[in-house]
Amino acid sequence: MKHRLDKLRERLATQGLEALLIGSGYNRQYISGFTGSAGWVLVTASKSWFLTDFRYTVQAAEQVQGFDIVEHGPDPIANVGELLRGEGISSLGFEQEHTVYAQFVKWFKTLEGITLVPAPGLVEELRMIKDESELSIMQEAADLADRAFQYIQGLIKPGMKESDIALELEVFLRTGGADSSCFDTIVASGERSALPHGVASSRIIGSNEFVKLDFGALYNGYCSDITRTVAVGEVSDKHREIYDIVLEAQLHALDHIRPGMTGKEADALARDVIAKYGYGDCFGHSLGHGLGMEVHEQPGLSKRSDTVLKPGMVVTVEPGIYIPGFGGVRIEDDVVITDSGIRILTSSTKQLIVL
Repeated sequence: MKHRLDKLRERLATQGLEALLIGSGYNRQYISGFTGSAGWVLVTASKSWFLTDFRYTVQAAEQVQGFDIVEHGPDPIANVGELLRGEGISSLGFEQEHTVYAQFVKWFKTLEGITLVPAPGLVEELRMIKDESELSIMQEAADLADRAFQYIQGLIKPGMKESDIALELEVFLRTGGADSSCFDTIVASGERSALPHGVASSRIIGSNEFVKLDFGALYNGYCSDITRTVAVGEVSDKHREIYDIVLEAQLHALDHIRPGMTGKEADALARDVIAKYGYGDCFGHSLGHGLGMEVHEQPGLSKRSDTVLKPGMVVTVEPGIYIPGFGGVRIEDDVVITDSGIRILTSSTKQLIVL
């Protein structure tokens, strides 16, 4: 974790910040390695403390390296103030996105004489670039998702509930080593496949329809996220048409995404293909999102994203077409931005599978 702490200190110096307080779970774990549910990281140019309560002092001592471990009192922010004043520090950066107003008001009173400075996105920006150890874990998470997709193909058939398929997927992931699912598993069949986020329901899978599967494994603290759409029974020309368009759009994006382009430019790669065939209005979400400790993090691949893609970023590429009353298709892979293009983590077939 030392290299992460060093990079964070570089950012503090660039921002002119004397200290930073981190309380959000993912950022806390990223910087300190602590996996428990309660604790505070306090970093200055020369000091780093990890504050937690009695429940977690032993765990913190085992997991957190390079920090002074402090068992805080009833009000951890009071302890933060004592540490800062002891170092002669008069200002404190805080995680703007993770601090509610009621907290800020309380901190303002408790930290009298210490100026609170909003410090948005400092750790999140570091988290966007994955190191080799993170990428190795994410590859394992992707491999597990691929195995789950292979497994579930043998169970999907008319008469099965969507929720039963979702349960089988989740059991397979957990049995395979996942800590949990990354999000509520999506199994959306028939007309429900037109719901971009149609989590599994009690609907019975029928014949001659799509089944859209979107799931992922939380594995050793990192996420995978894959979507495949299969068909059950006979498929119509309309089914094949929209499937082939989505596949063309996704493959085109995968062939052309490269470092140096913006999220907006990446999004357009797939969006323009779908619009060319007259289905632009049926692709209402972004092309993709960042992936890592959280299933949705920066950077985004969307019409509004000016973030420049850099080597080490991991993103999803997931165009779709959704037609209410008929059905929908989404195809999603996890990819790493490299020096020259991308490396795809997920490897499940994308040819239309008819079960």
